[in-house]
Order: sequence, then C-alpha cells, then structure tokens
Amino acid sequence: MTSTTTPALGRVYFFLVLTTLFWGGSFLFTKIGVATIPPQLFVLSRFILATLIMLATCSTRLRKLDSNTIIRGMAVGIALGLTNLSFVFGVQGTSISRAGILNNLFVLFIPVITKLIWRDKIGRINMAGIALAVAGIVLLATGGGAGFNRGDIISTFCAFMIACHIISVSKVLKNDDVLLITLVQFATVTLIAGGATLLLPLPAFTVTAPAVMSVVYCAVLPTVLCFTLQNIFQRYVTPTRAGLIYTLDPVWSLIAGFFVLGERLNSREWLGCGIIFLAALLPLLFRLSAEKQQVTPAANI
Repeated sequence: MTSTTTPALGRVYFFLVLTTLFWGGSFLFTKIGVATIPPQLFVLSRFILATLIMLATCSTRLRKLDSNTIIRGMAVGIALGLTNLSFVFGVQGTSISRAGILNNLFVLFIPVITKLIWRDKIGRINMAGIALAVAGIVLLATGGGAGFNRGDIISTFCAFMIACHIISVSKVLKNDDVLLITLVQFATVTLIAGGATLLLPLPAFTVTAPAVMSVVYCAVLPTVLCFTLQNIFQRYVTPTRAGLIYTLDPVWSLIAGFFVLGERLNSREWLGCGIIFLAALLPLLFRLSAEKQQVTPAANI
C-alpha cells in the first residue's frame, strides 16, 4: 500500500475490528498460558518470539536504525512493557471477563493523565464517565465472592498503563520508521520482562503444549500482526472512531470467558461490568457526535 492509496472505509473497519478480535483472544490464551507458566516468563517468551519475527521483517531496514529511533522506541517500549506485565498478572488473578472490562478504563485514564501533566480540560462528559466507572467498580467489588481482588486491581493498573502507552506514542514518536520503532519497542519489552524474570521468584512450572500454543498465538497475532494492522489502518479514521472500535476488546473476552472457560458472573457483577463498559463508551459517543457536528456545516458550504 502506497502513501497515495486510501483503502475503502469498509476495509479499514474490517481490519480494525479484526485486531480487536485477536486482542480479545489474547485474554483467553494468556489465561491458558499462565496456568502453567509464570506470568513474567510468559511475557518474556512472547516478546522474544515477537522480537525475532520483527527482526527478520526489518532485516533490510536495520541500516536506518539510529540513536533517535532507539531512544524514542525505548521510551514507548517501557510503557508497553509495564502494560504487558500488568496485563498477564491481572489476567492470572481474575476472570478474563472482568479483566477485559477493567482494561477498557484506559479511555477514561487518558484525559486524567493529560489533565495532570499538560493541564488539558477533562470535560463534563469524561467526569461523568469516571463517576460511572467508580460506580461500576463498587458493584464489582461487592458482587463477586472475592470482591475487588488483586487481579482486578492489577487489571485497573494495566488500563492506566495502556493509557500511558497511547499517550507516549502520540507525544514521543515523530516521523519514525514504523517497523523499526516496533522492533525497538518489542526488544525493550523483552529486556523488561527478562529483568522481571530474574528479579521475581519463579515457582515450579511445567511447559505444556497449550502453554506453548498460547505463547505463539500471543506473539504472532495480537502482537506482531495487530501492531502492524493498527499502524497501517488506524490513520484512516479519527481517534474517536478507533476508540469506539477498540471497545470491542472486552466483548470478545466476555464471549471467550463464557463459552470456552465457563466463566459466570452474578447479576451484580454483570451490572458492574455493564456500567464500566458504558463509562468508557459514552464519552467516545459524545466525541463522535461532536466530530459529526463539526464536519456537517463544512460540508454544506
């Protein structure tokens, strides 16, 4: 695809929805993988494989790798590394249904972070979303047998790190080579996961065929392929529309948890998850409406 070729909008939406399907599947396969492999070792294995794949992909571009690309890629990669470590520990400690919904809170963390650092306005819609999210978390905390457990807390922190990663991509990256930046990011995550593997105690574990399959799936589809698809197609839609598409992630994790793992939520947990989902969705819908209002008058001129 050349820079002068704009794909059909239907094609763009198809591939972005496909990325959410693979990302949603990563909840299921991560849950299967960390059942026998320690979380930090799972991330290390996943990103060693992803880095090797990207290294082969970028073999003809390596001569263009300079210090600026390495520095910016590492800056973004640190956020990505903390995101992935918190993701696996969160999934290990709670159901993938709850983890998927809680990860979606990144939509609300973004305006909070930009307010604290760059003094951006949060806005009444985002404040309403944050209030709804708190109400949903309270319902989750009082609905499950274990309340708002350790895995839920880590999954909420993961949402914060997802927001940090998204912001770092916007603020740090310039007109860099996408594939080289991705390679540096993956290598940085590998180093962080390697450090975590050395520092954190490793319990006895068994490498099973399902665990290996899970590592391969998470390395190839939601990591290498989805990053590539996102970088190619997201630029053709507004961030708001992309955000709306990405809210499908927890839908896939809920479906996988229900039908594959047999996860069941009680009525209070379902209500809490629904409110948290709405908390992330409603601000995006309001922003989409505002975008349409801005475009419509211009179209009538």
